[in-house]
Amino acid sequence: MSDAALNPTVEALHAAAPVTQASIAQIFLEFLIIGATSFGGVVPYLRGSLVTKRHWVDDKEFVEMLSISQSLPGLNATNMAILVGEKLRGAVGSIAAIIGICLPGAVLMYIVGIFYRIHGDHVWITAALKGVAAAAVGLILSTVVSMSKKSLSGKFDFVFIALTVIAVNRLHLGVPRTLIAVGLLAILFHRPRKEQKEGGAQ
Repeated sequence: MSDAALNPTVEALHAAAPVTQASIAQIFLEFLIIGATSFGGVVPYLRGSLVTKRHWVDDKEFVEMLSISQSLPGLNATNMAILVGEKLRGAVGSIAAIIGICLPGAVLMYIVGIFYRIHGDHVWITAALKGVAAAAVGLILSTVVSMSKKSLSGKFDFVFIALTVIAVNRLHLGVPRTLIAVGLLAILFHRPRKEQKEGGAQ
C-alpha cells in the first residue's frame, strides 16, 4: 500500500491523540502561577487552569482527583499537584508541580507573616482580611456550581450532598469517616443493575 493511501490513517491517529502534551517546564510554570495567584482558595484556580485553560484533565477527572485529595491527609492543593503531575509526566511531573505550587506561597507567606506580626492589629488590615474571606467563599461556591452541572448525573446525587453536609456540619463527624460512609452508599446506589447488565450483554 502506498504512503498516500496510509496518510488518512496516520492523520486520523494524530487527530485521536491528545491535543495537549505537557512538558516538565509547563507543569512547573502553570502550578507556579496557580500558587502565586490563588488568593482565598485554590480550588477555583486549579479548575480554571487545569480544566478550562490547559485541558490537562476534564471535569470528571478533576472531581475524582479532588475527592481523593480531600480524603487523604495533607493540603488539597499539594495532593492535587501530585495527582495531576503524575498523570501528565509521572514522578518528575509530580515533583515539578509540588515545587511550583508551594514556592510562591512559601515566599509570600514569609513576607506577609513579618508584616502581619508588625501591623496585624490595624483596623484596615482586619477589614481587608474579612473581605478576602468573603470573596474566597464566593469563588469556591462558583466552582461548586460549575462542577455540579457536569458531575451530578441524577437527582438522587443531591441526597448524597445533603447527607455529607449534615454529617459534617450538624453531626460533627470527621471528614474521612463521612466520605467513606457516603462514598459506600453512592457506590451501592450507582452499581450496575441486573437490567443494565442484561441490556449490555445483548
